[in-house]
Amino acid sequence: MSPFTGSAARTSDWRHLRCAITDGIATVTLARPEKLNALTFGAYADLRDLLAQLSRERSVRALVLAGEGRGFCSGGDVDEIIGATLAMDTAELLDFNRMTGQVVRAVRECPFPVIAAVHGVAAGAGAVLALAADFRVADPTARFSFLFTRVGLSGGDMGAAYLLPRVVGLGHATRLLMLGDPVRAPEAERIGLLTHLTDEGDADTAAQALARRLAEGPALAYAQTKALLTAELDMSLSAAVELDAATQALLMTGEDYQEFHAAFTEKRPPKWQGR
Repeated sequence: MSPFTGSAARTSDWRHLRCAITDGIATVTLARPEKLNALTFGAYADLRDLLAQLSRERSVRALVLAGEGRGFCSGGDVDEIIGATLAMDTAELLDFNRMTGQVVRAVRECPFPVIAAVHGVAAGAGAVLALAADFRVADPTARFSFLFTRVGLSGGDMGAAYLLPRVVGLGHATRLLMLGDPVRAPEAERIGLLTHLTDEGDADTAAQALARRLAEGPALAYAQTKALLTAELDMSLSAAVELDAATQALLMTGEDYQEFHAAFTEKRPPKWQGR
């Protein structure tokens, strides 16, 4: 995302979530525990706009997405979203669905790694938010449910039909998106949906530890790796290796590449600057 801004001012007034930034790590918490962090129109918009703001500022090196209370996120609020959409016309419905997709694109396109810290339910849109993250850290209470067909809609919501086969394979993705059955943490780990399975209650701590490791690493190298992983999903091999070559040539002119050589020569750890 471009670092250039227009007239809109920066804000820290996020009414539908909490955001705290410490030592380059942003912790974004979905904070409606009484509703299992069900998403509202405002929550989607805040996530979209927050990710854009953090991407422009270039001060965040890793982001942890977590849920307050008993679960990660139960998906779209039945009353505030599903009920409201029944009264919308086609143009309004298209605007809403495009917005939810913009949130997923923002997670995939932001220039820092995103870690989903999952406990309890991750259902519907909550499951897709976790899916869109670069890393999924969960404890044994976690269960993922792609529930869209259960409400009479396509399982391919918010990019799920694009992302899920690439994470777990077409067979598992077909089962999960068509049937909407819950996948508990041990199976999620077995089929590759999880990056790391922790002990019960340790998902947030493990996610923060991973975020700290990433924040202390070569941020520009991580950003370009993330960008290539997304961009090359639909490329031919020849296009991908050409993009890899151009990216590496640019990074070889950077300060971090020079710093590695200096640190190796001086037998000390590198001091990464993200440049």
